[in-house]
Amino acid sequence: MEFIQNILAQFQINKESIWISQIFVIVFATLLLSYFQKRAFARLQLKLAKTSNPWDDLLIEAANQPLGYLIWLLGILFAAEIVQHQNDAAIFAIINPLRDVGVITVLIYFLMQLIKGTERILVKSHADDIERDFDEHTVQAIGKLVRISVFITGGLILLQTLGYSISGILAFGGVGGIAIGFAAKDLLANFFGGLMIYLDRPFKVGDWIRSDDKSIEGTVENIGWRLTRIRTFDKRPLYVPNSIFTTISVENPSRMTNRRIYETMGIRYDDVDKMADIIEQVKSMLKNHPDIDNEQTLIVNFNSFAASSVDFFVYTFTKTTDWIQFHEIKQDVLLKIVDIISRNGAEFAFPTSTLHLQSMPPAGQKNG
Repeated sequence: MEFIQNILAQFQINKESIWISQIFVIVFATLLLSYFQKRAFARLQLKLAKTSNPWDDLLIEAANQPLGYLIWLLGILFAAEIVQHQNDAAIFAIINPLRDVGVITVLIYFLMQLIKGTERILVKSHADDIERDFDEHTVQAIGKLVRISVFITGGLILLQTLGYSISGILAFGGVGGIAIGFAAKDLLANFFGGLMIYLDRPFKVGDWIRSDDKSIEGTVENIGWRLTRIRTFDKRPLYVPNSIFTTISVENPSRMTNRRIYETMGIRYDDVDKMADIIEQVKSMLKNHPDIDNEQTLIVNFNSFAASSVDFFVYTFTKTTDWIQFHEIKQDVLLKIVDIISRNGAEFAFPTSTLHLQSMPPAGQKNG
C-alpha cells in the first residue's frame, strides 16, 4: 500500500483522492490478474488435453474457478481495507473474518470439484475396462462419504475461525451420538450394511443374486443406504434391509465363468456291449462342439448298474453364462447324444419288471 501511495504522490494527487485512486488501481490489478489467470489456465487445459493422463486435466479444471474466486475475494477485501482507513464504520470489522471464511469456502469448493472429477474419471475408466474391481455405484457412494466428510470438517474449521469453540460441539456430538446410536441402532446397522456392500462389492445393480438362508432370489435393481431392492423372477419387488446381508451367505450367479451340463443317461442292459462306443462318440462330440469350453473339466463315463439300466453321465461346461443361450446349447448337446445312441442301435432304458412264474404240476398229480 505504501508503494502505491508513493507512486500516486509523485503525480501530486491530493490526499483526499489518493485512497480512491488506490482502490481503482487494486480493482484494475485484480481484473488483470483474473484475466491472465483464465488465459493461462485455458492454455494449460489445451496442452494437457493432449496427454493420456486424465488427472492433470482434473487438477487444472478443479482449480480454475476456485482460483478465480480467490483472486477477486482478496482483491475486493484489500480494497475494502483501504476504505476502512478512511472510514471507521463498524461494518468494516468483518473484513478479516470474511477473508478467512472466504478462503476456507474456496478451498472446500476446490475439494468438492476435485472429488466430483475423480468420480467421473473412475466411472469412465470402469466403463472402458469392465475388469476393474469397482463399479459406478461404489464410486458414487464413496464420493458421497468423502464429500460429507469434507463439508463437515470445513464447517467445523469455519466455526473455529469465527471464534466459536468446537470442543463443546464435539462433546455434545459424542453424547448425542451415543443416544442416537441406541435409539436408531437398526437404522445404523442398515447404513453400515449398505456401506459394506459398497466396499466389499458382493453384488452390484443388475446382478442376479440368491440366498437359501432367507429365500432371496432375483435381480438387484437398487442399493440404497437402508434397503436393497431386488426384482424377483415373478416381477415382484423385494425390499431387503442391508443389515441382512451381513448375516447371510449370498450367491452371485451373474459372476459365474461358465455354466455346467451335468446329466445321467441310461441304456438297456441288452445294449451294454455298445456302451464303450457310445461314450467315446459322445466325448468326441463334446470336444468338437463350438459352444463347449474344452479348457474346463469334461467327463463322459460309464457310471453305474441301475435297477433297469446301465448308466453313464456327462459332465461339461458351456462357454456362455447367458441363461437362455445355455439352454439352447444344452438342448443341442442332448439331442446329439440321443442321435449317437440311436446310430449305435441302442435304446434308452425305462423302468421294467420281469415276472418269473414257476410251472404248476398237472391237476391230480401229487408231488413226491
